Amino acid sequence: MSHEDFAAALPPPVRGSPAVYVAKEDQSEEDKQWMREALLMAEEAFEALEVPVGSVFVRHGKIIAKGRNRTNELMNATRHAELEAIDEILAKYPPKSEHFALDPHNCSDNPFKDTTLYVTVEPCIMCGSALRQVGIGRVVFGAGNERFGGNGSVLGCHDDPALISSPPYEAVGGYYREEAIMLLRRFYLTENSNAPNPRNKAKRVLKTEVQPPGVSMHGLSLAHRAHTPEHASAKSK
Repeated sequence: MSHEDFAAALPPPVRGSPAVYVAKEDQSEEDKQWMREALLMAEEAFEALEVPVGSVFVRHGKIIAKGRNRTNELMNATRHAELEAIDEILAKYPPKSEHFALDPHNCSDNPFKDTTLYVTVEPCIMCGSALRQVGIGRVVFGAGNERFGGNGSVLGCHDDPALISSPPYEAVGGYYREEAIMLLRRFYLTENSNAPNPRNKAKRVLKTEVQPPGVSMHGLSLAHRAHTPEHASAKSK
């Protein structure tokens, strides 16, 4: 099957805006500063043999929570970096309003209001939806997530008009994108002894070329990149 036939066979793009990337020359120093903190959390996840994704939540110029993937450690597929930090925030700054659970966006003491999430990889659909439900102010990510991305690579959970119960939030990517991708590739070269059928990766080599945002390795359009992850780990010799 040709790449054109493959693309034509895929379902049409889903509601919501496509992923938005900010050019390096337009990225603010403040945003880059906080993304470096998220990268440190991703490195910590890598050292812990977790998929290396890290996050920090920043409000009024201060980090209020940090998180990293802990899915292997806790044997729980939902323990992504974003949800780890969300739980920390709710424990440290529990909203006093009894209406938070029903309407967090109009809750005066919502700890997520005016808060920006910095995360090394675009939030997945689960996390992208959760962030909208709690009322996050803004999301800044590094690499796109073309398999499960919830901020425009697969679904636009951040501004899908069908989710009328929750106001949209701004989501932009591209901050230290190459570093985030290379960290993921390094991880996917390692052996996973916890996998049901561990694969021998001795012959794999680290792929160092990083395509620009919006261009897949096979030339497919943004609308159909869900099946061509930009952080594909390596190729066999």
